Amino acid sequence: MRRYGKNPDEDDIRVRPNRKGNRPRTNIRPKHEDAVEGMILTVDRGRLTCLVDDRVVMAMKARELGRKAAVVGDRVGIVGDLSGEKDTLARIVRIEPRKSVLRRTADDDDPFERVVVANADQLAIVTALADPEPRPRLIDRCIVAAYDGGLTPLLVLTKSDLASPDELLEKYGALGVPHIVTTRDEFVDGVAAERVHEHLKGRTTVFVGHSGVGKTTLVNALVPPERRRSTGLVNAVTGRGRHTTTSALALPLADKEGGWVIDTPGVRSFGLHHVDPSRVILAFPDLVPGTEGCPRNCSHDEPDCALDQWVADGHADPARLDSLRRLLATRERREGD
Repeated sequence: MRRYGKNPDEDDIRVRPNRKGNRPRTNIRPKHEDAVEGMILTVDRGRLTCLVDDRVVMAMKARELGRKAAVVGDRVGIVGDLSGEKDTLARIVRIEPRKSVLRRTADDDDPFERVVVANADQLAIVTALADPEPRPRLIDRCIVAAYDGGLTPLLVLTKSDLASPDELLEKYGALGVPHIVTTRDEFVDGVAAERVHEHLKGRTTVFVGHSGVGKTTLVNALVPPERRRSTGLVNAVTGRGRHTTTSALALPLADKEGGWVIDTPGVRSFGLHHVDPSRVILAFPDLVPGTEGCPRNCSHDEPDCALDQWVADGHADPARLDSLRRLLATRERREGD
């Protein structure tokens, strides 16, 4: 027997509350037109430190963004408490389109790619010439990742008072990668930082390198004193550096000319599973026209590759083709090979 009639609009009718306490599902998402633009400085366990105007704001990612990750360098839309005061928390509701990405995988067999940094202009590859020994294969992989992600590579060679840089510079000469060579004394007296600084003005530069090469020491010389990070020493037994940087962090240059440096944890591997050869070759504009006669999905290192004839006809330097193929082949080899 029905207790109520067909008309439920009676004063004494009871409506059961939503036990889950949430709103009905909907595909309509808020536009957040009042969101303020900010830049992500660092990410730590779900909390994102952002720069909004001249204030540092703590924020978390909004649920409607789903699994889309926000990384250092991202330009984002933020709502909520933007005062930057202690114990306040804002909300990131939008991630703006990225102009560049630095990506890596754990190894070449890992299909899961990880975006390390977004919207950077330049990748500074810091390598010691000794103590620890240089790893050309890792340098090759970083250069490939830079070309693939739309960044300009910069080679920074440290500790040249312990070993000559000539062999490495000859290896990368055909690539035309800008380079800076420094000594340990130049790190102490600030000369190294001055020379590197000339390449950073008005740009966002990511610093990468394995531990112990002087990467964080160099970054500390480029940023304001209050923003400096801790550094470590090279292990005398293993010859490897100790990890002191545990997360990527964007820091402003210590001048008024603009520019950012992004320090990253030391790397011991740089997987390139995600790399598409067709994007890497775009960094070789003198070779791109020669690919018009290549077969479909050409790896540019096979018998039918049209680049061989293009170079043989004198359109490009053979050393450039050799360098391209060396970089593409590094995806198939381990860094220590």
